[in-house]
Amino acid sequence: MDQQQNLAPGAALPFMKMHGLGNDFVVIDGRKTGGEPDRAVISAMADRHFGIGFDQLAVILPGENADARLVFYNSDGSVSAACGNATRCVARYLLAESGARELRLATDHAVLMAEDAGNGLTRVNMGHPVLDWARVPLAEDIDMLHLPIEGDPVATGMGNPHMTFFVEDVAAIHLENFGPIHEHHPLYPERANVEVVQIVSPDEIVLRIWERGTGITLASGSCSCASVVAAARRGLTNRKVKVNVPGGVLEIDWRDDGVWMTGPTAHVFDGVWRG
Repeated sequence: MDQQQNLAPGAALPFMKMHGLGNDFVVIDGRKTGGEPDRAVISAMADRHFGIGFDQLAVILPGENADARLVFYNSDGSVSAACGNATRCVARYLLAESGARELRLATDHAVLMAEDAGNGLTRVNMGHPVLDWARVPLAEDIDMLHLPIEGDPVATGMGNPHMTFFVEDVAAIHLENFGPIHEHHPLYPERANVEVVQIVSPDEIVLRIWERGTGITLASGSCSCASVVAAARRGLTNRKVKVNVPGGVLEIDWRDDGVWMTGPTAHVFDGVWRG
C-alpha cells in the first residue's frame, strides 16, 4: 500500500475474478486503477452474498527490480505475505499481457519466478520454506517438526505460517471445528493456516485446508507447498509430490532453489465494483 493511494469511497473499481482449482480471487490491477481499496471495501467485496466473494484479493502494483509487485489480502481484510494460487493467476494474466515466457513477481515474502509450463499450466517458484521458528513466526523456540499439540503437527513458513497434521483419513476431520481452534493457537501469534494431510504414496497426498482469515478453501498454493515440505521433512514423501485438493490437482516440487508449484488457472469474468 506504500506505492498506491486508497481509492476514494464509491469510486468505480475495475477487477478480475480468477481462480486456481476453485481457490478464488478478486484481482485488481493497481497499475491501471491508480489506487487500491481500503480494508472496509475489501471486506465488503469479499462477502459472498452481498459482494463478489473471494478467498483472497490480489493487487498488482508497479515492481522495482521485478515485472510487478503483488499485495494479498484475506477475505477478512487482513494482509498475507503469500498466496500461491493467486500468484499463478496473476502470472498467467501478466504472461499473456506481455507475451513473455517467464517473469519476476515481488511479494512481501520474496521475489518469485513464474513461467508458462505449457498445456495451459502456470508454474511459480514460491521461494524457500521458512524453517526458523522466529520467522514463521512461532511464539517460542520449539521443535518445528513435532509441535507440542495433540496430533503432532509440523510448523512451516511459506511467507505465511502453517500447521500441518498427518491423518489416516482427511474426510474424517471436522474441519469446521478443527480449523479455527488451531488457527488461533497461542503458539502462532499471527494465526496459522491449518492443513490435514493423508499420505497416499511417497509421490501423492490428499489435502484439506483451513486458511487463516478465510476458512475452508477448495485449494491453496502455499498450503500445498507447506504440506509437501512438512511431509518430506518427516520422511513420509519424496520432494516432488502430486497434491490432491478438493478443487483438483497441483504438482509441488521442492527443489534446491525453492518450492515450485504447477497447476491450472482460470479467468472467470471482469467487472466494476461501485460499492
